[in-house]
Amino acid sequence: MSIFKMNAYRYLLDTNIVSNLIRFPGGSVAANIARIGEAGVCTSIIVASELRFGAAKKGSMRLSAQLETVLSGLDVLPFEFPGDQHYATLRAAIERTGTPIGSNDMFIAAHALYLGLILVTDNLREFARIPGLSVENWLAP
Repeated sequence: MSIFKMNAYRYLLDTNIVSNLIRFPGGSVAANIARIGEAGVCTSIIVASELRFGAAKKGSMRLSAQLETVLSGLDVLPFEFPGDQHYATLRAAIERTGTPIGSNDMFIAAHALYLGLILVTDNLREFARIPGLSVENWLAP
């Protein structure tokens, strides 16, 4: 993936946002993507992993097919160095406050932070605890 392409992204979609896009392909998430342009959004390999696990757990071929259709239209970014450093620093800081968040959410937050992206999520309560993380909710009225 080229540096130019990486710089085009503005938003990283969280699990609940991609899940909503699967359930409501003509809904508010799709409208925001159309407004911004597909080149401005991406998701994380961690999000894709969570979604694929959910589909596998349900054992639904239909859901798996819908998921793969949506993921094929999104750039799914790998979690690479220096993401691991951001994760470690972030997790230590959050645990010191006594208000930890889930480990996958911590990885997703670190991914958005080290890429300098806005995290789009319906889970503002959890992600609001992450210092320096910009978040938006495209499902809020």
